[in-house]
Amino acid sequence: MNNSDKILKKLTDSNLYSRYSGLLSLSNISLQLIDASGKILLEFNPSPDFCKLICQEDEGRICSDYTAKLESGSGGRFNCRYGLSNIILPVEINQQTIGYIVGAQVYVSDSEYQKYLIDIMSLAKGKNFEPEFIAKSIAAIKTVEENKIDIHEQICNHITQNISHDFSQSINSADKAIARLSIEKEMLEKKIIDLEAKNMSLVINPHFLFNTLNSIARIAYFEKSHTTEELIYCLSDLLRYNLKQDDELHTIGAEMDNIEKYLYIQKIRYKNRLEYEIDIPDQIKPHRIPNMIIQPIVENALIHGITPKRDGGKIKIYAEKYKNDINIYVMDNGNGFPKEVLQSIQQSENKMGIGFRSTDKRLKRYFGENYGLKIAKSDYSGSTVTITIPTKPNARR
Repeated sequence: MNNSDKILKKLTDSNLYSRYSGLLSLSNISLQLIDASGKILLEFNPSPDFCKLICQEDEGRICSDYTAKLESGSGGRFNCRYGLSNIILPVEINQQTIGYIVGAQVYVSDSEYQKYLIDIMSLAKGKNFEPEFIAKSIAAIKTVEENKIDIHEQICNHITQNISHDFSQSINSADKAIARLSIEKEMLEKKIIDLEAKNMSLVINPHFLFNTLNSIARIAYFEKSHTTEELIYCLSDLLRYNLKQDDELHTIGAEMDNIEKYLYIQKIRYKNRLEYEIDIPDQIKPHRIPNMIIQPIVENALIHGITPKRDGGKIKIYAEKYKNDINIYVMDNGNGFPKEVLQSIQQSENKMGIGFRSTDKRLKRYFGENYGLKIAKSDYSGSTVTITIPTKPNARR
């Protein structure tokens, strides 16, 4: 890995999503950061399942249509072989391209008819997926108005320019300047106001809450209350993620980012009574899971395992791949579920039991009867809840 790749990786790990969350809230169209070779470094907004699971040979790399654009050095908009509108913009520093912002992957009204021309049976045979899964993935591809693509391209441009600026600053200095980041946030918020003025149809009520939280965070920064500032940004991101009530699969990496923000907030609240560890291998993070599956399990571990224990305890989340399955474990060393609570979970007699049962059913609906949620252990030494999903959703087994 050369110096440029190291700095780009460091920028990717520096909470980029949180810093651009205000802009990202204006659009739910896919947007990703890739390196110069086409490896996906960060999904700001996830790709459609059709693109991620069917078009891409590897879930961690962009499809061949994008790769051809990288090789030719061309950017801007283009239509892929299936008629989807795409955007590719180079991230440049000193006239050298070190990565790209890519995204869109939607139909516009004039090209929507092309989704009905896709040969589903041929794809099913070549990709080893059930035809029903491919048909469902195609049907889920968004069709948007042309002006929303224009707005999304502006968002891509702003993020591209600011990442280039960050990269340039990182070359000259290893330290991150907090003051510069706050000024950058203010500049981006002004851009948001401009974009909202151009297309008011994209503005939703929660924006008021998020903008208010960000304003409070800026006040906390100027008052040098950096912990308060970080808490507010985490809460803002947590609320925004939890408002995504769509029925799409999200990456395990995105779910874990959300859970880490939740646990960070709880750590400030419980102080030394709560420790946590998240250990998810990089090769597992691009795999997909229904959103808001893991957080309620973590919340239950905190409420029923850690909180009743006088000295608190630790929550550990880790994952492993075994053959064609992925197992995600949520462990705590608390007191375990009380006997009556554990019984009610198994019998679905209260809201908590219903929650576990509905989560299990939701996983089975996506992945089949062999997958779902299981309470592997719950006793005086703690609890372990296991989530099992396939590496390839709805693939023939």
